[in-house]
Amino acid sequence: MSKKDKNKEMKQQRQAAAQEPAAAPEAPTGQAEQQAEQAPAEPTPEERIAELEAALEKEKKEYLFLMADFDNFRKRTRQEKMDLLKNGAEGAMRELLPVVDDFERALESIAHSDDVESLKEGVTLIYNKFVKYLEQQHVTAIESTGKDFDADLHEAVTMFPTPDESMRGKVIDTPTKGYMINDKVLRHAKVVVGQ
Repeated sequence: MSKKDKNKEMKQQRQAAAQEPAAAPEAPTGQAEQQAEQAPAEPTPEERIAELEAALEKEKKEYLFLMADFDNFRKRTRQEKMDLLKNGAEGAMRELLPVVDDFERALESIAHSDDVESLKEGVTLIYNKFVKYLEQQHVTAIESTGKDFDADLHEAVTMFPTPDESMRGKVIDTPTKGYMINDKVLRHAKVVVGQ
């Protein structure tokens, strides 16, 4: 080997040694590997954009499913309301049918009987049955006669002069009863008020 070749070989060895990374301070080999595994590689901008687009697509789908569910809920609720309005009185009317039957029997009895007392008793029974039904539906009569006039409950049909000073502004007579349902006026009582 010539001197020139030896110099060339040594030069190449020096360059190779310079290119090799410097030896790291001694650390247990397992720990160095763990640190390398724990340090996640920083995602590239393209990877980050792809992640964000995937997350956005997922959120869009969830939003669309939620909107579809809400729309179905709205339609179902609207249909239930329409059904309730259409058939809401069905239960109340079904309960009134026995009272109608009793009236029909009473009318039939009137046509064939001359006994006024038994007819009176039959009509009273039907009336009591009907009043009981109204109470079950939370419908109550407004007590008016002798009470102070209240525009929220009463409708004055006339004013009548009264000799008794204590009856002024009070209800003297109730030609038509008023009714309430669950603390709400169903029909105002038509009353005569003392003047």
